[in-house]
Amino acid sequence: MKFTKIICLLFFLIFFSLTVFSQSKISGKVIDQDTNTPLSHVSIILKNTNDTIYSNNLGHFEIYNLGTYTFHKLGYKDKIENILENHPIIQLQINPNELHEVMISSNQIAKTQNTSYTSSQIITTQSIEQNNTIDLAPVLNQVSGVFMQNGALNTNRITIRGIGSRNLYGTSKIRAYFKDIPLTTGNGETTIEDFELSSLARIEIIKGSRSSIYGAGLGGFIKLIPKTAGFNQTNIQNTTTIGSFGLFKDVIELSSSTKKTNINTVFSHTRNDGYRNNSSYNRKTITLNANHYFNERDEISFLGSFVDFKGYIPSSVDEQTYLNTPESAAFTWEQSKGYEDTRRSLLGLSWHHQYSNTISQKTSVFSSFKNAYEPRPFNILSENLSALGFRSRILKESTEFKWTFGIEFFNDFYNWKTFENLYQDTTSGTGSVQGNLLSNFKEKRYYVNAFFETDYSISNKTGVSLGLNFNKTNYKLKDYYNNDSNPDQSGSYTFKSVLSPTLGLTHSISKNSSLYSNISHGFSPPTTTETLLPDGLINTNIKPETGWNFEIGSRSIFFNNRLQCNLSVYRLNVSNLLVAKRTGNDEYIGLNAGKTRHDGFELDSRFQWFKLKNYKLNTIFSYTLNRYKFKDFIDGDNDYSGNDLTGVPGHIFNLGLDFNTPFGIYGNLHFQNVGSIPITDDNTLYTDSYNLTNFKMGWLKNLNKTLNINVFLGINNIFDKAYASQILINAMGFNGSQPRYYYPGNPINYYTGFNITCNIN
Repeated sequence: MKFTKIICLLFFLIFFSLTVFSQSKISGKVIDQDTNTPLSHVSIILKNTNDTIYSNNLGHFEIYNLGTYTFHKLGYKDKIENILENHPIIQLQINPNELHEVMISSNQIAKTQNTSYTSSQIITTQSIEQNNTIDLAPVLNQVSGVFMQNGALNTNRITIRGIGSRNLYGTSKIRAYFKDIPLTTGNGETTIEDFELSSLARIEIIKGSRSSIYGAGLGGFIKLIPKTAGFNQTNIQNTTTIGSFGLFKDVIELSSSTKKTNINTVFSHTRNDGYRNNSSYNRKTITLNANHYFNERDEISFLGSFVDFKGYIPSSVDEQTYLNTPESAAFTWEQSKGYEDTRRSLLGLSWHHQYSNTISQKTSVFSSFKNAYEPRPFNILSENLSALGFRSRILKESTEFKWTFGIEFFNDFYNWKTFENLYQDTTSGTGSVQGNLLSNFKEKRYYVNAFFETDYSISNKTGVSLGLNFNKTNYKLKDYYNNDSNPDQSGSYTFKSVLSPTLGLTHSISKNSSLYSNISHGFSPPTTTETLLPDGLINTNIKPETGWNFEIGSRSIFFNNRLQCNLSVYRLNVSNLLVAKRTGNDEYIGLNAGKTRHDGFELDSRFQWFKLKNYKLNTIFSYTLNRYKFKDFIDGDNDYSGNDLTGVPGHIFNLGLDFNTPFGIYGNLHFQNVGSIPITDDNTLYTDSYNLTNFKMGWLKNLNKTLNINVFLGINNIFDKAYASQILINAMGFNGSQPRYYYPGNPINYYTGFNITCNIN
């Protein structure tokens, strides 16, 4: 009898042990699908019992039961996942109606928008797709404080809070990244408009000088984030678009993944004859974004992008041509058939390692290449650029105290040549013909950024941030073509080291309202052409532009999260203002001419009329008020102090309406008013203010579990308004010709197309 009891007791102990130990814990991770940023405080709810656990500050979670779970976090769409094995990686997609709760990866220390001390904005995939995905300008111009002018698909200028408005061609003084790869060259110039919009998951913008966030850019920062495939999903989709002025575009996207590896590839081909003469455009792009998770502590990602385009240049025209025959190109540009033929690629590899529950490191190496050939009436420019760099930082996170420090090193090697353009000596209609060599330069530019930032929670409602950025920039210029008529311009120059601090403060007034403020320093070094003097020497007295930004703002939500409202007031004081002084036809030198003061007010809001599952009706509103002045600006015998800053509108007003229905019908209507823009420094000439109205409507249908179709139609500039989509400030006429200030915008135009998506699970 005793033996039987002993056997029964042993059996019970073995059964109990097997039962207990069979319930081994299952660990996983929750991340932002677009940025791979870990998501903390995600509610993880077991379907049958409603038992709830939460992810920690690294996005990690542990469960003891297999089954179906709901993952919920403000700012993101709920996701239902059937967990059947250990180490699952859960990706959450952002909810456009709760952007204030979305993690902003562009901050050194990732934080939600409503807890950030910076003025930031997120442009979602939905916002990008509300337009024709051909032109970036309508997308960026919906954000307060940001203004993009576009004379053609390959002729653009982006300004943030007025910074960069005096750059005559292209974008400068604004830093940009494609994921972790710099798009800003060592020369300070930025090009983002030739990337395929359909390959982007979202765009993050931080406005104003922010010293410890990806360098101390004077104007701000733009980060392009490519699409990422969802784990354990495979889909193929094709989008074809046709439209006015010979528009044709085709995009093929392939996403494939396993439980730990995902790959997203986008190929696009865009053709457009253009509204104006000599404005045809042809572009092909390939974008590859891949991620692999070795384990809970290590992950790597790879990004590759290739762009090949040829775009003709109609250039700017004088006032009479702009008013009477806006479809015309500038005479010399049309006669020479001026164009830009460019191929460029980007490659980057990143490794993220988690040392402990509080310490992690992220290291990236990257390179970029560019070859360009640009025949212009006055000469032909040939460019070759290669760049190499790395970026590494360590992040420490805890409940009350967070800090990060790191370093970024970047160098580029830029070789450019100019040749005679003999188009006038050939048969009419031949276009540009390369002649003798005029110049041959090679430049090496290096910079290093060391940065540090810390966040400290003074209380549950108040936090303070302190950041510091150290920059060292130098370049060497070698002139390989010099003679008696061409003095040797070889030389080197090292700018003084720049130490840029920033201080930020956030305070929660209530659960739904918060205040933030910041003081920060930024700078922008001059380009090579700005440092060259007419006699061929390097101007060693020229200084980088520097600025101090003072800002206060608030973020609030009302009516059960249906109304979101962000506003900010700021002052940006810029010293050592760099101006381009014209010395001849397309010849300029850079001068430090004084100071500017940028006072502004920005408001962004979003109101959700219906908060129903199958119906959506939203109103989007933004307003920008610019009061930018030359505080101290003397150019020769002219004193422009007190005048309006050239190249920036006095205000920009945006109003949009978008809707979805359960029948698959969706659409949006967008209205924009742009105020007058001063064209000349003496303020004797302004553009007229103008209104633009765009509309898009479509039908989305799930044909079955694997096949979706989306048909759409859009009309831009519905009321056929005449306007200048870009201006050339302070233009001058030569040999009796009138100044060419204006780039005419497109008249009314349409586009239509369809998207077919096949989901293979």
